[in-house]
Amino acid sequence: MIQELLMAVAGAGAAVAVYAGAAARVVKQYERGVVFRFGRLLGDVRQPGFTMILPGVDRLTKVNMQIVTMPVPAQEGITRDNVTVRVDAVVYFKVVDAAEALVGVEDYKFAVSQMAQTSLRSIIGKSDLDDLLSNREQLNQGLELMLDSPAIGWGVQIDRVEIKDVSLPETMKRSMARQAEADRERRARLINADAELQASKKLAEAAHQLEDAPAALQLRLLQTVMAVAAEKNSTLVLPIPVELLRFLERAGGAPPAAPAAPAAPVPPEVTAEPVPEKDPAEPVPEKDPAEPVRAVDPVEDLTGPSVDPSPPGDGS
Repeated sequence: MIQELLMAVAGAGAAVAVYAGAAARVVKQYERGVVFRFGRLLGDVRQPGFTMILPGVDRLTKVNMQIVTMPVPAQEGITRDNVTVRVDAVVYFKVVDAAEALVGVEDYKFAVSQMAQTSLRSIIGKSDLDDLLSNREQLNQGLELMLDSPAIGWGVQIDRVEIKDVSLPETMKRSMARQAEADRERRARLINADAELQASKKLAEAAHQLEDAPAALQLRLLQTVMAVAAEKNSTLVLPIPVELLRFLERAGGAPPAAPAAPAAPVPPEVTAEPVPEKDPAEPVPEKDPAEPVRAVDPVEDLTGPSVDPSPPGDGS
């Protein structure tokens, strides 16, 4: 009798142990337990720790409450300024309502992934290329708002959305590189021109200082010669400014050179008119004996009185 009683107690204990093992559940700290009894959701969500369910009646489903990192596949689209780009992103989200995440949507991870891809395509079509490259923070906020609106009804909260990379065509990359190079060259020229302007102002001030002290110019020239001679060159080119020569001339006390006398005017050269040559074949005209002889005009002598070649008393 006692043996049968002990066996009954042992059997009951074994049954209780088996039942307890089947009913016992452990929910981890980052999980929440959702219990369905005969397919119906129980109102309370099991908190982390040890919990019990009815074996064969209840079904416990654990939901991870950690932040999930989901990469969004690269989406190809055309921006508002007609540039074809390929953009990928990453979504950070977590479950805030375990019961709603299981009841409200079939697969909340797949739903968030599809919504992220659709929203990313929409953002690409509404943005310019410059916004995708330089204004990503604002685009991330807009993408987060687009994802957070439907995700609230699924018991999911979007924590953050980040655009990872923007892939451009090779032709667009070369065009942007040329644009950046031209812009940098423009800035380099502006900086160089500004440096030349400042240097010219300083040189003008130095010229005024040297003009007031001519000896400083000679000292500066000697310093330049010393700097060139230190290079151990075989040829030394020494420029001598005109101001230095004038300074040395004033220091030596040399009298100024007398102005040169003006040159005497040269009389114009008298040229004799050429006498035309006579043709020897041309006949000499004969003198008519009846033609009266004309008197020759007297020739004025610069050294004495005029001499009349005709004899006195000749009336012809």
